[in-house]
Amino acid sequence: MDDRIVSTGFREGDDDQEQSLRPKTLRDYVGQENVKQNLHISIEAALKRHESLDHILLYGPPGLGKTTLAGIIAAEMGQNIRITSGPAIERPGDLASILTNLADGDVLFIDEIHRLSRSVEEVLYPAMEDYALDIMIGKGPTARSIRLDLPKFTLVGATTRAGLLSAPLRDRFGILFRLEMYNPEELGSIVRRSAGILNVEAEEDGILEIARRSRGTPRIANRMLRRVRDYAQTRAGGVITLDVARQAMDMQGVDALGLDKTDRTMIQTMIDKFGGGPVGLDTLSAMTGEDATTIEDVYEPYLMQLGFMMRTPRGRVLTPNAYRHMGVEAPQGTGADQMKFDL
Repeated sequence: MDDRIVSTGFREGDDDQEQSLRPKTLRDYVGQENVKQNLHISIEAALKRHESLDHILLYGPPGLGKTTLAGIIAAEMGQNIRITSGPAIERPGDLASILTNLADGDVLFIDEIHRLSRSVEEVLYPAMEDYALDIMIGKGPTARSIRLDLPKFTLVGATTRAGLLSAPLRDRFGILFRLEMYNPEELGSIVRRSAGILNVEAEEDGILEIARRSRGTPRIANRMLRRVRDYAQTRAGGVITLDVARQAMDMQGVDALGLDKTDRTMIQTMIDKFGGGPVGLDTLSAMTGEDATTIEDVYEPYLMQLGFMMRTPRGRVLTPNAYRHMGVEAPQGTGADQMKFDL
């Protein structure tokens, strides 16, 4: 799954490339207008009061710019940012080391914050609420607690699964933002900006074709742009036109709706083996060789967004749209042919 060009997660080599394409200010950040407006007000108010910003929770599907937004928050506040992730903070001592090395007003960004252990979370509570760190010294009857004052920092947490956050941790965030999937016009603006940074000549039709196949995700759009750029420079004189974009994406196995070979294989398996469903998640996982969590978190959301799949009490069911996309007629007498969904 990690090798898929339409994967929303990081792939090897992505980080350096993405870093150069990430916007550094709210003005350059494309999309998420409601988030930008509210964030601009909060930052402006905090700067006028000469205070640190409230703790912020960013949640939504991967690849939408949560890390980028954290960097922008720090830049707009004129502060440094310290970046880590939930799985990297294994013990309370790890978190204590990070917190005590922050300066006043710094931004601490914790990606995948839902993966913090409970013992680490408990250390984080007083740090977020009282800017203090409680440390136990000694063991047994002689043990005593010491409270250390911390600088007033801003915690920016990011998660793709907000439902897994514990209520006490979630309630300590003063600002919560959900990042939404991008539309093709917004992705077109991102591709256009990235093409300029990469010094790639691209026609408007070529830019929009890349945007349409990017599954509503900036990370995928930028990754596709780099692959199309490679194709254009070696096969088409360096200019990304509509035909060049289509040919490059077809070569990568990404069709007009952004589905790749893995997506189509799963759909075809449901058609051939289960008559379009209903089929249980565990059964689908066994038949496709993909982890059930991967199917639920990575494949299903986009297929449901396209109107290709439905979740029912009995299992997953394909809709007529999925059959039409695969060039197969939906069988009569099944749930699929009775559902009316139009793209």
